[in-house]
Amino acid sequence: MSLTTVALIFGGRSAEHEISIISAKSIEANINPERYRVVPIYITHEGVWLYEGVAREILGLDLSGLLRSTSLENADNTLRGMVSKAAQPQFDLDFRKAGIDVAFLALHGTFGEDGRVQGLLDTCGVPYTGCGVLSSALTMDKALTKLCAADAGIAVAPGVTLMSSNYHDDPAITCQEIAARFSYPFFVKPANLGSSVGISKVHNASEIQPALDSACALDTKVLVEEAITGREVEVAVLGNDQPLASVPGEIEPGSDFYDYEDKYIRNSAKLFIPARIPASLQEEVRRLAVKAFKALGCSGLSRIDFFVNEKSGHIVLNEINTIPGFTDISMYPMLMESSGISFPELTERLIRLALEKPPESITASRS
Repeated sequence: MSLTTVALIFGGRSAEHEISIISAKSIEANINPERYRVVPIYITHEGVWLYEGVAREILGLDLSGLLRSTSLENADNTLRGMVSKAAQPQFDLDFRKAGIDVAFLALHGTFGEDGRVQGLLDTCGVPYTGCGVLSSALTMDKALTKLCAADAGIAVAPGVTLMSSNYHDDPAITCQEIAARFSYPFFVKPANLGSSVGISKVHNASEIQPALDSACALDTKVLVEEAITGREVEVAVLGNDQPLASVPGEIEPGSDFYDYEDKYIRNSAKLFIPARIPASLQEEVRRLAVKAFKALGCSGLSRIDFFVNEKSGHIVLNEINTIPGFTDISMYPMLMESSGISFPELTERLIRLALEKPPESITASRS
């Protein structure tokens, strides 16, 4: 039996570049070599696509250990140094010439999780894991996610959306308006980033402008949201037309909130599977996760995050991640493992789901 060739695409131009590499390393280790041939394709910080060679070398790095022992800057410099020293031909994006049957996307954040790469692959006629163009773009934008979820009857955190250009026109007025509207604490978030990059929890008036400066430097659109009291509960969803929801898991942050360093560097957060909420709320969270998955048109996989107040029974959608982390400390594979789907079986199912789903361009042409 001939092997199916899987292009494992990772890296990318987002702030989550390093996490993408760590996810890809875990994915490669759990793809069955008796059924699949993995071809690594690494996208540099500058957007250059590199094929085999240095891509395999980067997959072999203990980048997770490097992040924890040094700094993000040193890890970034290590990657750039490897690329600059390698006599590496660029990938010419001719997937058929390379014999690619399906792409496994391990890209996180902008230029990977937001529909841009998905559109490219649809145009090239290459099946890929995860959501299509529209749902990827919608869920990447937290403001649009909230609008779609609210329209489907799913509770979301009260808040406002700001354009960074408007904030820069008059920062003082914007800060005054926010201070008058929100009670402390509240959150300031870039609309289109993941892994908690650029998110700030604001406790007093002096923290408003630094939080907005940070978020507006990373995105053209920013959310200001009320802080919701409740446990941070996540559900892994897997499937196309008939998605299944995992047992819910809970994250107890090691700091004020579950930020980038807490996730990937300090590793101080505590994870609980199943979540420490009553069985009735667990079932309701699973139901709402599938409802959100369908409302946003997701397919393949997504991790749906909620805040759950076990006293009031109130459940609020936080966000949807269409290419969640696949590192050794990531919730998505752990939730699936706890639901009876091992990591190797998970990669197998995701590849099969990708091959079953026609590209969006084909679907559109037939409608």
